[in-house]
Amino acid sequence: QVKLVEYGGGSVQTGGSLTLSCTASGGYIDSRNCMAWFRRPLGHKREEVAALDLDGNVRYHPSVKGRFTISKDNTNNTLFLQMNDLKPEDTATYYCAADRGWTCPSLGLSLDYYGEGTLVTISS
Repeated sequence: QVKLVEYGGGSVQTGGSLTLSCTASGGYIDSRNCMAWFRRPLGHKREEVAALDLDGNVRYHPSVKGRFTISKDNTNNTLFLQMNDLKPEDTATYYCAADRGWTCPSLGLSLDYYGEGTLVTISS
């Protein structure tokens, strides 16, 4: 049973920074698997924020490019999302996700596993 647990959500003011982390355990998820961050703003659909695959290929949602950085600690099987220059429109529940594959699915497609989410609130 794959389990993903997110940490690091909270409330910050516009322009602030937060770092989210996600630990993966169980099943066959390890540092080789595609992992990603999604978010769901209140009343909106879930969207992919950033994804990272086995080969180090990274993709970002256009709205976060240059502000967010996805990275992975392969030793501890932990995924990170460094978020800088946060804006009120970044307010959302953020979800860690992992795929059974080593290459990330095409943009717009779901991954296989998701965590419970952590709330990030940006105040103006």
